[in-house]
Parts: sequence; C-alpha cells; structure tokens
Amino acid sequence: MADGQGLSLHVPEPEVRPGDTPDFSKVVIPKAGSVERPPIDVDPRDMRDLAYSIIRVLNRDGEAVGPWAGSLNDEELMEGLRHMMTLRAFDARMLMAQRQGKTSFYMQHMGEEAVSCAFRKALEPGDMNFPTYRQAGLLIAGGYPMVEMMNQIYSNEADPLKGRQLPIMYSSKEHGFFSISGNLGTQFIQAVGWAMASAIKNDTKIAAGWIGDGSTAESDFHAALVFASTYRAPVVLNIVNNQWAISTFQGIARGGSGTFAARGHGFGIPALRVDGNDYLAVHAVAKWAAERARRNLGPTLVEYVTYRVGAHSTSDDPSAYRPKTESDSWPLGDPVIRLKNHLIRRGAWTDDRHKQMEAEILDTVIAAQKEAEQHGTLHSGGKPSTRDMFEGVYETMPPHLRRQRQKAGV
Repeated sequence: MADGQGLSLHVPEPEVRPGDTPDFSKVVIPKAGSVERPPIDVDPRDMRDLAYSIIRVLNRDGEAVGPWAGSLNDEELMEGLRHMMTLRAFDARMLMAQRQGKTSFYMQHMGEEAVSCAFRKALEPGDMNFPTYRQAGLLIAGGYPMVEMMNQIYSNEADPLKGRQLPIMYSSKEHGFFSISGNLGTQFIQAVGWAMASAIKNDTKIAAGWIGDGSTAESDFHAALVFASTYRAPVVLNIVNNQWAISTFQGIARGGSGTFAARGHGFGIPALRVDGNDYLAVHAVAKWAAERARRNLGPTLVEYVTYRVGAHSTSDDPSAYRPKTESDSWPLGDPVIRLKNHLIRRGAWTDDRHKQMEAEILDTVIAAQKEAEQHGTLHSGGKPSTRDMFEGVYETMPPHLRRQRQKAGV
C-alpha cells in the first residue's frame, strides 16, 4: 500500500452507553404534515425521498395536519385508543403474571402499540399477517378474545395451541394471524410466498410481513425483497424499527444504508418511513400500501420509527446496554398520550372519560385473567393432555407413534 497503512474494520458504536445522557439529536424529525402523499400508482423512482423522511400527521399541539390526515373519524379514533390502552393493560397484567411464576415468558409492547393496532384496521377480512412476537395488537384490534391469548400464555388445559408454542407465540387463521416462529426472519419470506399464492389463485387477499430492525440482518429479509420485487407480490413488508434488538442498537443491522426503508430502493420497491407513535400516520400509510397491493401494483416496504420502552423480554435487562432514562427522551412521544390529546383537541374526549376508560379496560383485563386462570397456569391447574403431542402432526399416524401413544396410555 502506498501510505503503508494496514486495513481497518469499522464497527458501529451506539451514541450513548449506560450511565450516559440520552441523545437523539441525530434523529431528524420533519414537521408534521410536511411529507407528500404520492398517488397510489406512483413509480417507486419518483418517491425515493420518502425512504429518508418520516411521515407524521399529529403535530405538537395534537392537531392532524397534512396530506396523510383524514383517514379516520372520531369513532374510529376512539376505538383505536381503546385498543392501544387494552394492549397496554394486557401487557401489565401478563408481565406481573410472569413475575409471579404463572408463566415462563412474556414480551411487552410498551411504546409500540400504535404500529400493530392501527395497521390492523387497514386490513380486510381474510388478509393474513405474518407477525413477530411484538404484534399482539393485531389480535387485540382484530377482536381476538383476551382469554384465549392468556390461555396460550399460561399453556393451560384451554390453550388453543395445546402447549406446543412458547408463550406469546399466538396463532389464529380466523383472525389473519399466522403462527409466530421463534426463528427470526422466517415470517418475512413466508408472507411473500403466501401473497404470491393468493395472486396465483386470483384471490383478493393480501399479506403483511413483519420484522424487527435487528432481524433485517437475516438472509430471509433479503430473499423476501427479491421475490416480492420480481413477482410484484401483493404484500406489505413492515419493518418495526424500535431502535434496539435484544441488546444491539439499530446501527449494526442497518449498516450504511442510512435507513431501513432505503433498502427497498435496490429492489425497485416503493419505500416509506412513518412515525410509529402516531396512530393516524400509521393507519394512513397502511391503507396506502394495502390499496397498492390490492391494485396489483406490487409490494411496499414500510419502516415504522418507534422506540421499545420496556425490556426486550422478561429474560432481558436493558439497563445493561442503554441509559435507564433513554425512553423518557424519545422525541416522538407516547402513542397513547398523543392520540388522547388529539381527541381532546377535537372535542371528542376528556381527561375524565380517559380515566373512566382506563378503569373499565383494567376491569375487563382482570376478568379475562381470572377466567383464564381457572383453566390453570404454568405451575398449577389443568395442563394440555399428553395425547395432544401425537395429534395434528400426521394425517395418518405412523405405526411407531401409535405404539408410543399406546405405551403412554393416552
């Protein structure tokens, strides 16, 4: 080498470490309402800048402004607020249950409630989500019974999945919620395959794939983009950028692309970034992307800019890798508070009604928990039958399994 220097390797470093002062100064937040809303049939090359901005509807005063506003009325917004508040109350009770030893594992959604709850209302019956473990809002907003969710978490005798899945890995075909996999990234390529099959059958159903910022480093993420782009699959590909993988900041998986959404450019896929803590913005972008898929205009890549307030799971201690007060400094605020303030601004809500709804929701969640616990918890009460291990695997049970089942006496 001419200058005599050896090669060096770049290892991305987070802006702050535990004990430092949180700093989000490099998060560029455009003014609410300032980002254009392109036509549904826009050429991806004509909207490249949307992969570097952030679509926002709610301003600092709680007003809905700009071209992405107006997709929801007051009644729909109040319903969305209830869904987010229900998910938050559900989280609190199930986290407590895990600490009490009633289940082995749980994962919270704190700070990310708007992403899944708003997206679900943009879908139609029969559409299929291929979620990660932090999209329970798709079920809450879709009307799936909380008791059934709790039965699955407790792995009790009424567990709809018969104890075959890790707690919080729900599955419901009827509610458009494909079985969660603990193998990161697999659901992204599956969503594209399901969407391709829907198109081959000349059906009208679309798919939605979900992935976290850290899991975009998995090869399935890139394979999904290849197939979605090549075959113009009717799919919405969602990246939830909550700033942290289990203990690794987003810069490791993002690399030098600047944003996660920008990765869509290399595949000719329209890509947008949206304020993931703005219920109205999430819904508007989801509707835009879903309509594009239904019109046979192909896939859309959406990055939701949000923040994981809680630990990655009940097995994680975030104080080991980020400042304890970092969530308080997140500049995009709390999705529940922001929607509440917007409804108050519109004259459709009050602080008193909000407190009343909080109490009503908590009563509903506690009632569901009591009902679920009557069927058992991790260490007490009814359990799935040993017989269930042998069922639902083969259409015709092979001889060796029949012998094992007979030997077990089930």
